[in-house]
Amino acid sequence: MITIIGRELEKHELEEAYLSKKAELIAVYGRRRIGKTYLIKNFFQSKKCVYFQTVGIYQGLIKNQLARFSKELGKTFYQGAELKPTNNWIDAFYELTKAINLIPKNKKIVLFFDELPWLATRKSNILPALEYFWNRYWSNDNRLKLIVCGSAASWIIKKIIKNRGGLHNRVTRKLRLLPFNLEDTHLYLKYLGYTCSLQQTLKLYMIMGGIPFYLNNLKKNSSVDQNINKLFFNTTSLFFNEFDEVFLSLFDNAAQYKSLLILIAQHRDGLPRNRIIKESNNIIAQGGRLTQQLEDLEDAGFIASYMPLGHKKLGVYYRISDEYCYFYLKWLAPIKETLKQEEVTHYWKRIINTPEYFGWLGYAFENICFKHITLIKKALHIDETALSSPWSYRPQKGSAEKGAQIDLLFDRADDAITLCEIKYSNEPFTIDKQYAKILTQKMNIFREKTRTKKQLFLAMITATGLKPTMYSEELVSSSMILEDFFKSP
Repeated sequence: MITIIGRELEKHELEEAYLSKKAELIAVYGRRRIGKTYLIKNFFQSKKCVYFQTVGIYQGLIKNQLARFSKELGKTFYQGAELKPTNNWIDAFYELTKAINLIPKNKKIVLFFDELPWLATRKSNILPALEYFWNRYWSNDNRLKLIVCGSAASWIIKKIIKNRGGLHNRVTRKLRLLPFNLEDTHLYLKYLGYTCSLQQTLKLYMIMGGIPFYLNNLKKNSSVDQNINKLFFNTTSLFFNEFDEVFLSLFDNAAQYKSLLILIAQHRDGLPRNRIIKESNNIIAQGGRLTQQLEDLEDAGFIASYMPLGHKKLGVYYRISDEYCYFYLKWLAPIKETLKQEEVTHYWKRIINTPEYFGWLGYAFENICFKHITLIKKALHIDETALSSPWSYRPQKGSAEKGAQIDLLFDRADDAITLCEIKYSNEPFTIDKQYAKILTQKMNIFREKTRTKKQLFLAMITATGLKPTMYSEELVSSSMILEDFFKSP
């Protein structure tokens, strides 16, 4: 039996759907390579049910899509018999319905339409056909569990979950697959037989995120840094063209989406919508199209939005959240053309331990913290209802005022705010006299500019712990270390 690492909430939801005594329409979405097909296929193939799966062909012709559908139909329902492909999806679904009716009444049936957006090509009319057959036949069959899935998250949300036609309010369950957290990433690496420490797992996560497919390409006999060099910095490597391929497979207007992500990635603190429009020189679509593009990028997991405390007038901020994309744009994209022209050996080794490298580590660690907010609250004993966000203040040019950057804060319900300083270092972090002055100054600026009357507490989030000093004892009320990131929420 194949092991499914993590995905406990999703497995529970699928188990409930499988055992329910009604027809289920389940929408599954998540970015490319996240493991959607792996989860659905291995979960249901371990059940005593009839399992039918058809997969969309990227930019495939309708006749080829229908031919594959008929092949799978014969394989699942007719002991592998060769069936004549139909000419349209209405006829294809009539054949599927006839096959379903041949199955004993006590047998559950799972229909898995994988990469539905790729099946729904222009003039395919698969969506109206799906709407008709679900409403007319399939929704009345309590044995039936219909699962539609796609990497184009925005398409699944718009066309299926928020459908305004025949599938309006028909979805019974929706599952959004996110990347593994750090704990599940470490478990998955152990499952693959790749032995590494928590610190090394963190580094891999900074580069690949919790994407199972990416992690699956690590070579067991190579170190983390050797793997990075092999997988990224040569023209035949897996990740050399992955950035372009991901966008082409998800978005019709891939170039515009890439430009938008690249712009956001250039700003570590994120960008509000008005600055996105201003700094793009109006190249990127404005109005409703920009709103949709930002939603699409967020649904796909490439960016994250947040509302900074006290900055409501500026609106929602957007920052890059996908580890692979940020790593690619930071380190690979600038030398990609050079690598095409000449072989550059040990490129990653040259980068390690440079100031720019440690700057990247700091930002990447911050991003990981934003993805593990629940664990941070737990480690710092902060109530789950507390609101979280970064915060910054930048004085106007020419002003004598000093600015301040709060990496992460928690606005708590108990009339208090916890300000978090996030630090990545290879050794336990030390708060000396000079750094204590900087931290005190940050807290004072925050209190002054937000005019808060709440109690302020300072927490330290570090990768290798905090070295005790008289200043840390005086300033820091709580702390979180790397091991806390590898605990169950």
